[in-house]
Amino acid sequence: MAYLSLKNINKIYPNGFHAVHNFNLDMEKGEFIVFVGPSGCGKSTTLRMIAGLEDISNGEFLIDGKRANEMGPRERGVAMVFQSYALYPQMTVYDNIAFGLELQGADEDYIDEKVRNTARILGLTDYLDRLPRALSGGQRQRVAIGRALIRKVGIFLMDEPLSNLDAKQRVTMRSEITTIHRDTGATTIYVTHDQTEAMTMADRIVVMKDGYVQQVGTPRELYFDPVNVFVAGFIGEPPMNFVRSKLENGTIRYGEEVLDLKEMLGKNAAKYEGKEIVFGFRPESIVLGEQKNAFVIPADVELTEMLGDNTNVYIKVGDVSSILKVDPHDTPAVDSRINFSIPFENVYLFDGETEEVIK
Repeated sequence: MAYLSLKNINKIYPNGFHAVHNFNLDMEKGEFIVFVGPSGCGKSTTLRMIAGLEDISNGEFLIDGKRANEMGPRERGVAMVFQSYALYPQMTVYDNIAFGLELQGADEDYIDEKVRNTARILGLTDYLDRLPRALSGGQRQRVAIGRALIRKVGIFLMDEPLSNLDAKQRVTMRSEITTIHRDTGATTIYVTHDQTEAMTMADRIVVMKDGYVQQVGTPRELYFDPVNVFVAGFIGEPPMNFVRSKLENGTIRYGEEVLDLKEMLGKNAAKYEGKEIVFGFRPESIVLGEQKNAFVIPADVELTEMLGDNTNVYIKVGDVSSILKVDPHDTPAVDSRINFSIPFENVYLFDGETEEVIK
């Protein structure tokens, strides 16, 4: 039996807006699940329904096999970390972390032991006497996590906890949160719009769009086996390149280039004849120059972005713009003409109408 189970969960507001549609997910104890998607896709609303901060319009939420729809947040045994930190500005770091245990009426010595142990885990021992305004963004976020961690609950919920931090702090906090999760063994549900956070932290990822779950899977599954155009374009940086073209005599056009898809489509070739196909490939899956068992494409280089470990190369194939990701030592010159190869095994094909992958 799954530890957490959401069965056909819907959220419909009084004004009729349907924020979450038929959300289904089973989570095992100790899993790190990330909800990811663009703003307004329903991920935070779903998290708030799990927390008990939003009513579930219909469907059923189970915790360890017990219906939890009518339970309050405290009864559910959850701790939540918000984007805004939500620290008490007049309280020291020590008092902010201790607050939850004090409300529960815990013994003073027990509270002191737990606060200091939590502070040690989070690297906050030297800051216990400071007020939140004297801390950096990353330190404040660690205090917020500590306040949740000290309660020893079974379920951690995190809503965009790193969005207020700078790039360097986000990288550090990603690894710290992952370590804390591993050390505590708590079931963690983490909401973000940042696919890099999702890919680096999650056991499984739930990709959402417009209130609907698009795909659930491991980071590897979502990267290599996306079920539709949205997932394929959302996961990966830079995003996957897409070329839309009608299939004619088993071929499509990429700019002025004609690509023969008959062998790749197999039995689907007749089914899609005369219909729009979406041809996709990841920027990093190409090879500069000509290669066997690949589509060889001539292109004009418009712009390059040197990023240190790689270079993004912006190209035009006829009137179609694409991005390539290459080794910095192989960066082509702007305004030059190059050939690049897309190995057949790195090509994705999608139905132009449904945008679902063509197997």
